[in-house]
Amino acid sequence: MPAFSGESNFLVLDQGTSSTKCFLFDTHGQVVFSERIKHGLARPKPHHVECNAEEIYHACTRLIQKCIDYANEQSLKICSMGLAVQRSTFLFWDKETVDPLSPALSWQDSRAVSVVDELQKFGSKIHKRSGVPLSAHFGGAKFLHMINNDSNLRAKVESSEAWFGSLSTYLVNKLTGKPVIDHTVAGRSQLMNIDTLAWDNKLLSLFETPVNCLPEIIPTVGAFGNYESIPLACVIGDQQSALIGQGGVQNGFLAMNFGTSGSVLLNSGKSPQHNEGLLNNVLYSNEHVVYYLTEGSINACNSLFYWLETELDIPHKDMIWDQRCAQTETNGVLIAGFSGLAAPYWKSGFETVYSNLENADHNEIVRAGMESIGFLVHDIMQSMCVANHAKMIPASGGAAREPLLQFIADILDTPIGHTTMKDRTAYGVFCLLKEHNGESVTFSVPACNVIFDPKMDAEKLNVKLEAWKSALQSVIH
Repeated sequence: MPAFSGESNFLVLDQGTSSTKCFLFDTHGQVVFSERIKHGLARPKPHHVECNAEEIYHACTRLIQKCIDYANEQSLKICSMGLAVQRSTFLFWDKETVDPLSPALSWQDSRAVSVVDELQKFGSKIHKRSGVPLSAHFGGAKFLHMINNDSNLRAKVESSEAWFGSLSTYLVNKLTGKPVIDHTVAGRSQLMNIDTLAWDNKLLSLFETPVNCLPEIIPTVGAFGNYESIPLACVIGDQQSALIGQGGVQNGFLAMNFGTSGSVLLNSGKSPQHNEGLLNNVLYSNEHVVYYLTEGSINACNSLFYWLETELDIPHKDMIWDQRCAQTETNGVLIAGFSGLAAPYWKSGFETVYSNLENADHNEIVRAGMESIGFLVHDIMQSMCVANHAKMIPASGGAAREPLLQFIADILDTPIGHTTMKDRTAYGVFCLLKEHNGESVTFSVPACNVIFDPKMDAEKLNVKLEAWKSALQSVIH
């Protein structure tokens, strides 16, 4: 048995759409070890997007063991661990064996659109009670679609043999034996009441969901059980953790994160908000306090460019979308339909719109796709009523590249800062673990290596916004 050093170390898993990463942080927030395992998505039919929950679980256990082995080699003590996870991915699994009974339906999956159509007359009530707009991307619609199309699954649910929950719940159940879901991810089920933070009987009735197949809801920071004698002390949605990692613990703090998907994130304080077209959720919670989040989500950022690789027959190594966009301008508009639109419009999969792109080359189409992300950020900010809210808005993530951030600065007429520290999502979990361990934490806004000031003149800006609004009409009406 090694003689451990006195300082605390914290193990963090960042479970994302295309990979799972592990990090070992020392008490000062420095990463002393990290590793990553990639995994894929299956797209068996249009608008069907699935991942393999067991594959992701095994990736998690391998990564945890790598951290433990490194800690033992270096005589480091791991105090606790935490998990940041993709949020709107849901599945069924057996209560006894903890084996999956269905694929994990990705947050990108919109096969449940028929359920949404049938419940549309209740849309306003559902949004008010759950905090999130009625959508095929969330848990309730996925639950009802799956049991309506699988009689064996329905029988398992009716006989109380199956859990239905988020990927995070499945992973916690497998790792520690506790089938629990935290507030931040439970908000994506569309079954939790945003005001009471409990399963809502009226929502359960609308989505025909028996409460005995749902996990217990608990705070984000607390007791999730132990794995290999290491306490799992935090489970949180990845975008919430990214905001915390950017120092966003103060009411009114605004930031952006662009990865496979994207989010505009606003700390909305200690009271839940109700904003039309936006997600109103928990930022994080513990046994003493709950902080809330207003969010505008964008379904496709980096995934948009992966889709364009196939659509335009561009090899992945040749896409390099930021270079293509930096040397190209367009008057066209592209609205990709493969994953639908999230905030603030909530339209499931539709035919892709190519407006004024009839004779465009590949670079111009890629540029139009990139600009669609910026237009959606603009519309989300309008819905948040925080246009010109901040002197500078920090942005992070793998898709937070120069052409996109410059375009967002132009379209918002607000400076955008690119934050220098990578892996803000994992760092957010570290901050919560350290605070839970009774240690002092400084939630500081990260430094920006580049600030993008608005450059576009008002006339050109108005022309582009009008072109976007015109193209959008064919989707939202």
